[in-house]
Amino acid sequence: MEEPALFVPWTIREGSLLSLLGAAARRVTAGYVTCPCRTLSGLSCQVGFHFSPRASGILSELEFFRLKHTEEKASFDEFQSHLETTFGSPHRSKPGHVGYVAYEWTMGAVVISHGVTYRYMAEEHVRVRRSPA
Repeated sequence: MEEPALFVPWTIREGSLLSLLGAAARRVTAGYVTCPCRTLSGLSCQVGFHFSPRASGILSELEFFRLKHTEEKASFDEFQSHLETTFGSPHRSKPGHVGYVAYEWTMGAVVISHGVTYRYMAEEHVRVRRSPA
């Protein structure tokens, strides 16, 4: 079950999203809103909504993440399992950072990516991006 049970169109603006999400939404900064959710076939996580341009823009990217860092490999495997349940097998894969594979799905103008990067520590990234129309 997906929670909150709502549809968010790519054409939505930040103010409309805040109204749609209500009290669950957290405006982090201009052009970036987060919300706890259950998505991707039942995965509990946070979703971040990025708007472009940041001021008065429309939704351009979603990111899925956890607030509390669980065991890295278990988290990666859980996200990957939910992504494959939702979108099927990845369309592309390539060697990624710190021993993880980077996966990608392409669905028209939308690209979904899952991988690990390394800045100060390993960071898991699940992103859904829409190419500008």
